[in-house]
Amino acid sequence: MGFSILKTRVAQETLGRLLAGYLRLVQRTNKIVFEPADVYDHVRPELPLIFAMWHGQHIMIPFARPEWMPACSLVSRHGDGGFNAVALRELGIGAIRGSGARPGHKVREKGGAPAFLAMLRRLAAGETMVLTADVPKRARVVGPGIITLARASGRPIRAVAVVTSRRIDFNSWDRASIGLPFGRCAIVVGEPILIARDADEAAQEEARLALQASLDDVHARGYALVGSRDPGAGLREQQQTAGAPA
Repeated sequence: MGFSILKTRVAQETLGRLLAGYLRLVQRTNKIVFEPADVYDHVRPELPLIFAMWHGQHIMIPFARPEWMPACSLVSRHGDGGFNAVALRELGIGAIRGSGARPGHKVREKGGAPAFLAMLRRLAAGETMVLTADVPKRARVVGPGIITLARASGRPIRAVAVVTSRRIDFNSWDRASIGLPFGRCAIVVGEPILIARDADEAAQEEARLALQASLDDVHARGYALVGSRDPGAGLREQQQTAGAPA
């Protein structure tokens, strides 16, 4: 009964607005440092682009968007997707409902194909896309979807990390974190990765591994800047040791 109530439109709107308000409080009360310091001078000529983030490290990502940058994000059709979409709307970010999936795992149900076409349209219209690079239950392993989107759109990808010194770390599959007020925040952006429209499988795999390494690097650097350690560091290796697909 309680979970059903949380799925109603009124509940989703309320939760989303509360989350957006909380994130604004965290943003206002944290001292933020950018690396590189002039990152937006580099980014402007590349717009629209694709920002890549890790699952679990995505909650604070809206901090990285300046007001002049139109942006949109992919949000799951299920679970907490409803109030996340509301929170993004309140923070000035559009939402496309759909999500990635491992091959053969509910691709149609998750709305992957329509969402992919919608993302291409948004990029063509000048909106930057903000995406988690890894798919559910495969933490810190870049999936093929974001590489396919970059190849099809011709837009560059940049890894981004937004981390805080004061936060709550959850014992979830992705080691999710949410920042707390009155701390320090680091926003670190990686170098652009461009995938040619005619890239073959080898070139796409090279780009996938490059993005994976860049995401590792920006998170390691971000946490170092706030004097902390990435709670998700080593997750990929743990999965491989446990026999999870890489």
